[in-house]
Amino acid sequence: MDDDTADYNNPDEWELVNDDGFVHKRKKRPRLDPAAAAAPRPDPSAERKHRRERKKRALLKLRDRYLKEISRWELLSNTLKEMEHNAQTQPLERQEMCTPRSIHGESSSNEQLASNSTRRRVVDDLLFQVEAQEAIIRDVSNLCDVAEALCSAQEERLKQQFTDLPIWDPSPHELMAALGED
Repeated sequence: MDDDTADYNNPDEWELVNDDGFVHKRKKRPRLDPAAAAAPRPDPSAERKHRRERKKRALLKLRDRYLKEISRWELLSNTLKEMEHNAQTQPLERQEMCTPRSIHGESSSNEQLASNSTRRRVVDDLLFQVEAQEAIIRDVSNLCDVAEALCSAQEERLKQQFTDLPIWDPSPHELMAALGED
């Protein structure tokens, strides 16, 4: 019993605690685990170097991801420009092909030839419109395929982030560091 009273009289062994207005004394808890105090402290310069390397890897990964995305956007932009160019040049080529030619024929069927040439022009114009629409649909379909490939790649990249987690590493600190990198 003398030990208990001696502990109670030593103010360094006790601390005041305020639990929602209820003030009481309790024995102080040790601040550091004795086993942890005996463990050697890591070298601060090695920690800084490791942190710097992690940041460098993360930045390189981010740069590579942005470069890939930029190249995909450039591909989409070039495809769109090519589509615009094709849409502008096809009408000119079609008009050159459909220019009225000199008709060598009998003068008695002049009206019939005029109506035939008008019909031919209308048919040629309609055929040209259908071909232009077909080219536009093909180009839009190609753009959709590229956009779908971009979305699939993004989805795979997101899935890969979770499958690459170092959950099997022995240290939870390494797991937290890996989660903090992305």
